[in-house]
Amino acid sequence: MRAADKRLNRREWLAAAAALGGAARGIAAGAPASPVSVGKYAGYDDHLVEGLARQFDQLGGIGKLVSGKTVAVKLNLTGGGRLGNYTAGQTHWVHPDVVGACCHLFGRAGARRIRLLEGAGRGEPLEDKMLNGGWDVAALRNSAPVVEFENTNYLGSGKRYARLKAARGFIYPGFDLNHSYEDADVFVSLSKIKHHEECGITLTIKNMFGATPNSIYGDDAGVDEPNENARRGREAVLHLGKRPPSKSAPQEIDPAGNRYEGYRVPRISVDLIAARPLDLCILDGIESSVGGEGPWVKGFQYAKPQMLVVGWNPVCTDTVAAALMGYNPRAERGQTPFHRLTPVAEGQPAWAENPMLLAESIGLGSADLSRIEVRGVPIREAVFDFESRRKI
Repeated sequence: MRAADKRLNRREWLAAAAALGGAARGIAAGAPASPVSVGKYAGYDDHLVEGLARQFDQLGGIGKLVSGKTVAVKLNLTGGGRLGNYTAGQTHWVHPDVVGACCHLFGRAGARRIRLLEGAGRGEPLEDKMLNGGWDVAALRNSAPVVEFENTNYLGSGKRYARLKAARGFIYPGFDLNHSYEDADVFVSLSKIKHHEECGITLTIKNMFGATPNSIYGDDAGVDEPNENARRGREAVLHLGKRPPSKSAPQEIDPAGNRYEGYRVPRISVDLIAARPLDLCILDGIESSVGGEGPWVKGFQYAKPQMLVVGWNPVCTDTVAAALMGYNPRAERGQTPFHRLTPVAEGQPAWAENPMLLAESIGLGSADLSRIEVRGVPIREAVFDFESRRKI
């Protein structure tokens, strides 16, 4: 069931804004705008290192950003499984060749240490998750002088969790995260351009949702303290708010607030980028998928958009990426693409909030394309219509 693309009139818009608790979703005064680079690639073997280096240079270069620094990279390795003969990196995971190219370029620019971060739900080392996905972990280790791996679903190699506060949180005032998110001098998101079953699309902002450790925010998280043996996902705590996170972590601002995941997930994702700001955003759309975030979603299928998007600001980067997907980056909730992609029971909600507008409303970045300078390939020459390719 596709939500109707109904554009609100001014009276309806004001009512909707009031329903959001006064969080205006128009352009926030002073929301920063920064350039975004778009590159076209025939495949992952199409001079990827040279092309990505050129995109970094189009933004002014990464030398000053990473030289002598510890660089943490939040990957997008959502779930498991595969679609037919395609690898996960060709559909719903960021591709290992893009990860390797980034590590190589960070190392060449003088990064002291590169730490790859992602959650591995069964408690295994992140390297094992990568190996199970067909990655050449040895090649990644050798792509720069020092490359480390951390499964951020747990305490990991740290002695304590990092308390990171969101100055203007929607759902949470802050989070307890793996130490690697605090220890890094430079924080990078490396995500996939794709659809999402509940939220419509997954880009940089949504990638941060996976930074929350299962030990604290998982369905089997500890009640009082983290459970370092947690193995379940975040459905009950984060998606639906059926139970709180471990009491040792910051609790919800309003425990009686809206429990609908189309309301919660985008807001929690924005809370996370507010708590741990990003310094560089890279979106892999050379090969990807439509119809959902992984092969477990009905209608999920392979796609080849042939693009990489790079920017400094997550809101600006996602705004350009949404336009490249053929969508209106300022679409309101319930309008395409911000609605559930799979059918819901009669009378149940199907809308999702636009995380870019939420982030803009608290000044994290501009979602106004007219304020964002696109460098490299123009949007009109790189656009890939995701909506026309998905099965309804």
